[in-house]
Amino acid sequence: MKYKLMAVDVDGTLLDSKKNLTPETIKAIREAVQSGLIFTICTGRPIQGVEPLIDQLGLDLPFITYNGAMIVMGKSRKILYARTMQGEDAKAVFELGNRLQTTIVLWVDNKLYVKPLGHNAAAYSDLSRTEALPIEDLDALIAQGVTKVLFYDKVETIRHYEQTVGPFVPKTVNYCTSQPFLLEFFDQEVSKANALARLSAYYGFTKDEVIAIGDGQNDLSMIEYAGLGVAMANAEETIKQQADYVTLSNDENGVAHVIKEFIL
Repeated sequence: MKYKLMAVDVDGTLLDSKKNLTPETIKAIREAVQSGLIFTICTGRPIQGVEPLIDQLGLDLPFITYNGAMIVMGKSRKILYARTMQGEDAKAVFELGNRLQTTIVLWVDNKLYVKPLGHNAAAYSDLSRTEALPIEDLDALIAQGVTKVLFYDKVETIRHYEQTVGPFVPKTVNYCTSQPFLLEFFDQEVSKANALARLSAYYGFTKDEVIAIGDGQNDLSMIEYAGLGVAMANAEETIKQQADYVTLSNDENGVAHVIKEFIL
């Protein structure tokens, strides 16, 4: 088998436009894993946010979570890799969010902390399938290690933040949108590509033995890293231009198509 590891984004890639994992895709993934492929799911979500996928697939797969800040086994919850933000960086981003008067989300030890608690906090809690807790002692949370900070706001507000916050963000922090209403901040060493490289090394694979599939800007690093970088037909044009191959859309079982073309 030429390709031994496949990394796949969730929204807009693995799931269709109705947020469903189709039977055809499930069948293809199971057959690929049975043939020896290591299949990993890459997401900005925490492991709690992909529990339905774990249940549907019925496999103990490695998950690249928090956009690459943590690699964890889906069923056993064994952590293979974790990278938190520097304390002063997390505090600087939190204070920036305070000045912008946006909803601020902190992920610490797979727990969700939000300021303020309100409509946005409740919506993000539902999305991540995790209870939202109040931020009462910021320094104590920072001391535990902040995996990432998010701003949750209206789409147009997040678009504005993405274009204007750069001068106020520490140089050791990377940021990107994972959803149109979410701007995420994490350590500069964190990316889907870096996590994929670590997972490849864990299994003893080279990048030439890796396929990465995605549709958005936060997938670009792993698409460029992989031996075969794949864009979905529904991906942004800039992603398609950087990809080695363009598969069918997420409503046409594009991931299953790649498995059939290159694995089975």
